[in-house]
Formats: sequence, structure tokens, C-alpha cells
Amino acid sequence: MDTERRSEGLSKLQVKIGGMQCSFCVESIRQALLRMEGVSDVSVSLAHEEVLVQYDPNLSSPQQLKDTLADMGYTWRDPDKIRSFEEEEAELRTARNKLLTAAAATVVALTLMIAMWLGFRQPWFRWPMLALALATMFWPAWHVKRMAWASLRRGILNQHVLLEFAAFAGLTGGFIGFFNSEFPIPDFFGVAILVTAYHLLSGYISLLVRTRSSQAIKRLMDLQPATARVIRDGNEQEIPVSEVNTGDLVRIRPGESIPVDGLVVEGVSYVDQSLVTGEPVPVEKGRGDEVIGGSINVTGRIAVRVTHVGVESFLQKVAQHIQEARALKPGIIVLVDRVLKYFVPGVLVAAALAFIIWTLGSFLVIGEVRLSRAVFAALAVLVMGYPCALGMAAPLAMIRGSGIAAQRGIMMRSGEAFQAFKDVRKILLDKTGTVTRGKPSVTNLVPLKEGGGDILKLAASVEASSEHPLGRAIVDYALDKNVELSEVEDFRAYAGKGIAAKVEGQRVLVGTARFLQEQGIDTAELEGKQLEFEEQGKTVALVSSGSKPLGIIAISDTLKDGSREAVARMKAAGMETILITGDNWHAAWAVGAQAGIDQVMAEVLPNDKANEVRKIQRQGYRVAMVGDGINDAPALMQADVGIAISGGTDIAIESADIILVGDNLGGVVDAYRIARSGYTKTIQNISLAFAFNGIGVPAAMTGLVHPVWAMIAMAASVTVILLNSFADRLITLPQFPGTKETTHTLTLEVPSIHCEGCGVTIQAALKKLRRVETVEVDVPEKIVTVAYRGGQGTEKEIREGIVRAGHTVAGREVTSHAPESRAR
Repeated sequence: MDTERRSEGLSKLQVKIGGMQCSFCVESIRQALLRMEGVSDVSVSLAHEEVLVQYDPNLSSPQQLKDTLADMGYTWRDPDKIRSFEEEEAELRTARNKLLTAAAATVVALTLMIAMWLGFRQPWFRWPMLALALATMFWPAWHVKRMAWASLRRGILNQHVLLEFAAFAGLTGGFIGFFNSEFPIPDFFGVAILVTAYHLLSGYISLLVRTRSSQAIKRLMDLQPATARVIRDGNEQEIPVSEVNTGDLVRIRPGESIPVDGLVVEGVSYVDQSLVTGEPVPVEKGRGDEVIGGSINVTGRIAVRVTHVGVESFLQKVAQHIQEARALKPGIIVLVDRVLKYFVPGVLVAAALAFIIWTLGSFLVIGEVRLSRAVFAALAVLVMGYPCALGMAAPLAMIRGSGIAAQRGIMMRSGEAFQAFKDVRKILLDKTGTVTRGKPSVTNLVPLKEGGGDILKLAASVEASSEHPLGRAIVDYALDKNVELSEVEDFRAYAGKGIAAKVEGQRVLVGTARFLQEQGIDTAELEGKQLEFEEQGKTVALVSSGSKPLGIIAISDTLKDGSREAVARMKAAGMETILITGDNWHAAWAVGAQAGIDQVMAEVLPNDKANEVRKIQRQGYRVAMVGDGINDAPALMQADVGIAISGGTDIAIESADIILVGDNLGGVVDAYRIARSGYTKTIQNISLAFAFNGIGVPAAMTGLVHPVWAMIAMAASVTVILLNSFADRLITLPQFPGTKETTHTLTLEVPSIHCEGCGVTIQAALKKLRRVETVEVDVPEKIVTVAYRGGQGTEKEIREGIVRAGHTVAGREVTSHAPESRAR
């Protein structure tokens, strides 16, 4: 089934699209649907193979929209993530099997062709070559022909069309060879086989890079229990959640996941909503309070009246927003795809022109039609101009960048991470679990002068018998301070208020101000501090012993180690930092101020987070989003670059373009640098590919380039791009046992350093040098320290590298020494 929704008189249709290969497909689908009556907006995501259409249901119907997609040669299917993931995996296996089939045919064909070139010619070679050509073109590559024909019928020229022109030209040349000896049959059939195999290889690599093993929706829905205990006719019965109706009464026990959205009608409990709202502290829920499906019932037994089921439930709505964000995600228009719009027609025109020159042109000039040369020239142009290298240029650079990132604990999962990150100027940071630790801890302990010395010991002793998460924070704090806890008697918990127990004969209370007041304790002395902490978004627990108040304990989520430094690095890299959270304004502003964040957005619901990202994008900015919770998933998907903390929820991780292994927020800037480097390598690869075609196509038009050599040249262009992408990682000088190489440290004064950006530039430049191991930049002191292997020649390279980065090196050397010698 597809997804259809209505809003403001318009409907939205979202479907998965099969058969998309490049930006040609994206633009073709968009234009075709926009031309339909009643369609107001179309968003197509190549990375996720989804389309979201906004249309007037009075003028167009979902079936008409889907029929248009089918007429264009594309398939449509259910946007359900569970099924989608399985289909993607099956599609990847199918593409791999097709490639392996074509590869096997290529190996056999090349063996026969090489044997013929070496003088071992056999008349029967033509027959296996013919069989291999037909099998390759019409078996694993049959889908390419369907796509090419669908494109041709609509006047669209793309790489599929160019492939088929080249493959059928080779096939035709081979058939002509049966009647004309000037046409070497194995060579022409070989061209048809090889160019088809390369096309399948390029398509498989593209699919491999684009396919994201995303099970976000499946993992999201796994949070909802499969069954619920429903009270009907006075009896409690366990039934599947799918059979629960609005208005049913559901019983939830302590420690269980809440299966439905609803209102509490009986009981009091603390509910952990951190997975769905981002709030780190469990929230007290009593009669009339709303609970969300997927939350955890921590303490008490409650009964809930169901208010939303099915597509209206919270989890289903988050799933819907994730899907919509995927479809609306702005596409990254790759340079190669823009150029291909003109490149493919240009190659076809060049091939036709070459054929005309050596037939009609030759006849007019010398009175002779050079048919064989015309065919050779046209076929060579088609083969030489086939954009295989162009199609692989970007994916190979991304694979290279992904490998470098993986070594640093960063997983780059999509092309968006490379294409868009370099242009990001605004970065949204989730609060809980991203900037902060994501768990409550004691931040302040304020005892009163009278008898306040034992406040932590007494509070922790009483809380040790409690299951409340805030009590656990107090106990953990006491244990960290090596406080020895006392035995307690007559422990009693007051739901939603606090706890009481006897410690060393004294009645100790820990809880809210109202709770202590109800027990006859005067808390007036603590009101000032209580108000101060609450304005900072902290949870406050008051402690008393006997009839006297002892003091106050404030509990809150605290900054992660390194969060402030990470934010400073982001700002130094030119990004504006924005804190976005579902938590209250007091807590959000406090954390934002502590971390040095530029702007704060608080009390933002999950679907609104994605909307906030979209608003910034509409202002013309590239946006990155960093998060770790379910409530961040739609925004992570909507952002140009979604970044998830690996310690977060699976839903957030599966929705992201980049995953930071560990809790180090500083990895965001490292990922940014790697993405910029990867983009530079992409531009290099594309430039090399264009240079090859710019020289190769005109040369092929002369008719002096045999189609087979054109095929070899095309393969060579791919090899060059492979070497450019990976040579710096694969080619290293061998080190023999017993040899020693000294590691030196060179520290230089670079007076032109004025900001963190300068340091980043210098580090990037020097790390490209083969013998440089580490680079450290002290921005305030304008000092660069480099650890390297080698002698004076390497020092000269380091100085030159700094100059090439646009900086000046002071005449003096601060230090230079050899700290260690080690065997290599």
C-alpha cells in the first residue's frame, strides 16, 4: 500500500520508486508529475528512492499518479520501511548477480580476444563471442534496455541510451563481419560485452553507495509491545495491540513499556519518556495525565484510557514524519549529473557526425565511401564517450573518504555527507544525550547551617531503598563521594511526592517542598535556593530530619566532557550552533549558556524539529542536525546532513548520514573536514574523467582508434580514477625488519594564524605529506608542532606545505628534536 495524507485541501502521495539511477531520473519524474493537472509540488529523493507528491484530489487521483510513473518505466511500491529494506537488500543481491554474470562473460570474451591478438586465431571464436554478446546484452542487462526505451520514447537522453547505442553498434559491427572481413567479429562482439559489463559495474557501485541498510521504522515500531492488557467487562485479558480500540482501558505494570497513547485514569507512577521526548528525568504521571506509547512505566501500576490507535498514535506519526522527511530531503545536484545532461547528447551527435564525415563527407571529397572507417569511428566515439568513469568518479571518492573516516571512529553512510557537509553553515544540536550526558545527576547540594553536615548521607541512605531514578542519582553521587550509607527502618514511598524512613532513630524525609510541608516541616529557609534551581531547569529534592529541614539537593542533566570545546570548534569552522530540544526553556537556556551555543529552541516536538530544519533550509542554508533520540529521527532525516551519536537509539542511528562512534561530539568537526577532503577528491576524479573524454572523443572521430582500443582506454580511465582515489592509502614504501627510522618533532612559529580555521587548513595540508604522523596547532600561541619521519628534506616539505596553505613561517625554529627511535 502507498501513503496518502490530506492537509489544507491538498493530498500527499508518498511512494517508493524503483529503477532510478541518476539525477536524470529525478528530474524526469519531477517534470512528468508536475505537468499533471492538480499537482502543485513534487519532491524526489534519489538517495532514498522516494517521491512525495502534493496534489488536488479533485483534479488528480493516486492511481493516475502511479500510472504515470509506470508509463515512464519506473516501478512504485509500498513506502513501508520494513518491506523497503528487504526490497533494497534483494535488489542489491540481484544487481550483484547480474554483475557477476556479466563479469564471467567478460572474462571468457577477453580470453578469446587476447588469444586472437597473440596470433591464435580460430574461425569458431565468432560463435562463442556471439553467444556471449547476446547473453550479456539480453539477460543481465535487459532492464537497461527497458529503461533506455522508456527514456527514448520521452525524448530523454541518458547513459542508458548511450550504452545501448554503443552495445548495439558493436553487435551490428559483429554481424557485418560475417559478410565483410574488414570488421573483426570477436572485437566488435567484445565491445558489446565489455561496455555492457562496465555499465552494470557502474550501476552496482552506485546502488551500493546509495543503499542504506535502514530499518528505522521497523526499530521504531518495535518499541511498541506486541500485546496489551485490556480490561473489558471487568476482566483483564491480553490481546494484540492491533486489536485495541479507542476508549479501551489498558493496565500497565511497573517496568513495562506502555503499549498505547492514552490518559491515566488510575494510579500514579513515574514514566521514562526519554526515548520519545528527549526528557532525561522520568515524569510523574497521575490521573488525567497523558502517556505516550513506547515510554517505560518505571514505578507504579497504572490504568490508561486509550486515546489514539493506529496511524493516529505517537509512534506511527513519528514514523510518518521520518518517511516524509526522507522524501522531502533536498537532493544534492552532483556536478557530473548536470554535465551529463548535455554530455550524452553531445556524444551521440559526435558519433553521428563521425559516421557522416567518413561516408558522405568522404564521398564528396575523394569520391569514395569509407564505410568500415565510418563504423569504426562512430563505434569508437560511443565507447570512448560512455560515461562509466564519470559515473564512478563520485562513488569512489566517497568510498575512500568513508575508509578514512572509519579509522577515526566516524561512519559516513551516504553521499549527502560528502556533497553537502562542506556547505553547512547552521548546525542543530539535540540537548539530551548529545550535548548533555542524558542521565540525571546531582549538580548542587546546599545544606543549612544547623545540622546540615549529614544531608547527603541521610538522603542517600533513604533513597537506597527507592527505585526512583532521581533517588538513584543521589545514591550514585554519595557513593562517588565515598559516603557510608546507614541502615533504614520503616521505609515508605509516597507516590509523586517523596519518601520517608527512619535513620538512626530519626524520621528522614526526601521529596518535594509540598510533601515536607504536608508533614509539618517549615521549608521557608529553602525557598530562595529552590526557586533559583528550578529557574535553571533543575529538579529539586528537599531533605529533613525530625522536624528540621536539612538542606536541598538539585538534580539535572549535565554537559558531556568536551561538549563546550566541540561547540567552540564548530563555531571556529564557520558554523552557527543551535540547541534544539523538547525539554523546557529553563533547562534549555541553562545548557545552551554552559556550552556556548549561539541560539536555543526549546519545547520542540519531534515533528516540529523536522519543520524547524525545513524552515532554515528555505532560507537558503545547508543544515546539519546532531541527535541521538527517536524524537530526533525526523530532523536527522530532513537535514542536509544528519549526524547521530552511536550511543543513541537505533532509530536515530538508522536515520543519519554520519554516525559518531562513542560520545565525542568533537567528531562532528572531524567529519566535516573529512567530508571536505572527500569532495575535493570527487572534483579531482570528475576532472580526470572529463579530461579523458575531452581528448578521447575527438580522437575517436578520426576513425584511427579501433573500438577495442577505445574500450581499453575507457577501462584505463576507470583505473586512473581508482588510483587517484586510493593510491595514497594503498601504496606505501616497504619497511624491512631491523631497519630503524627516527621520529622527529618540529615546532614552528606561524604568525599568520588568527583562528581555528587557520589551524584546520594547516593540519589538512600537512597531513597529506607522506612522512608526517601528527600535526598540532596552538592557535593562541600561533605555534605548529609536527611529528614526522625523515631528515632535513622532510622539514623543508613541512615549511613549504604551510606556505602552500596560505600562511607564513617565522624565520626562527622554536624547537626540533628526535624524541624516539623505533623499529619499523
